[in-house]
Amino acid sequence: MTKNDRLNTISDLIERYEISTQEELTERLNSLGYPVSQATVSRDINELNLIKGEGVEKKLKYIKPVETSPDMPPKIMEHFKQIILSIEYANNLIIIKTLSGNGGAAGNAIDQMKIKEILGTVAGDDTLLIVARNNSDAEKIVKTLRTF
Repeated sequence: MTKNDRLNTISDLIERYEISTQEELTERLNSLGYPVSQATVSRDINELNLIKGEGVEKKLKYIKPVETSPDMPPKIMEHFKQIILSIEYANNLIIIKTLSGNGGAAGNAIDQMKIKEILGTVAGDDTLLIVARNNSDAEKIVKTLRTF
């Protein structure tokens, strides 16, 4: 079993089950015939860029962040980080507060990220509204944006 097989298995496991700890993921992998240690699982989690999100049965679970465009200009990303004051969400709606006059710039940066889970954005002077496909996608988008 290769490393790629293991990483794919981890992705499948977190999609099917609410896994909230490295120990739980290690146990599941071992039961499937992957002899791994907690340290290996930790490295795999980092490589997959997994983040913690809200679960239904458990308070937190591992989830994959949303994918952003790899060709995003670094200057735009740096500007985005500098103008953001807060990122909050309720259901499938995300509100980003920016420095005055930067709502449009934040919207432009988000649009250039080409996040498939976003249905659309509406920018004001210092606020950006993002409409996500569903509540779960909104949570993933927020967690991803907060890592920048």
